[in-house]
Amino acid sequence: MSMLELKVPPPIVALVVALLMWLTPAVAGLVPMPDLARVLGAVVLACIGQSIGFAGVVAFRRAKTTVNPVQASLASSLVVQGVYRYTRNPMYVGLLLTLLAWAVFLANPFALLWVALFVLYITRFQVIPEERVLASLFGTAYEAYKGRVRRWI
Repeated sequence: MSMLELKVPPPIVALVVALLMWLTPAVAGLVPMPDLARVLGAVVLACIGQSIGFAGVVAFRRAKTTVNPVQASLASSLVVQGVYRYTRNPMYVGLLLTLLAWAVFLANPFALLWVALFVLYITRFQVIPEERVLASLFGTAYEAYKGRVRRWI
């Protein structure tokens, strides 16, 4: 399974998951909620998610390091400022919140299963391999950072 490590860009994974969520039949029925609440909740979650993800990209750009998640070995600096003080993976947290927003919009409880699968996939095939690369590049500084800041939230 290591052939999938650092191969598929996480935004592509998120798009595939979003499509699967949309295609998932509502066999248990939809969660009853007013349209305004559903749409407003989805918009708020999506905005929060996109803001967190954007903050992660900005922090990487300021540090002049790669944003490309499939080429973690090109990281030129360890980013620990800004949103990275609260999560080691703000771009993935942003995608997660955006998928949760989509699940709220769809009002389909089975869509949440795909969100859980996204977290499992990204953790196994993206985050853990990135952590190995960063540990090899930044050694004790990265290990200390891992000890201070959570992986997701």
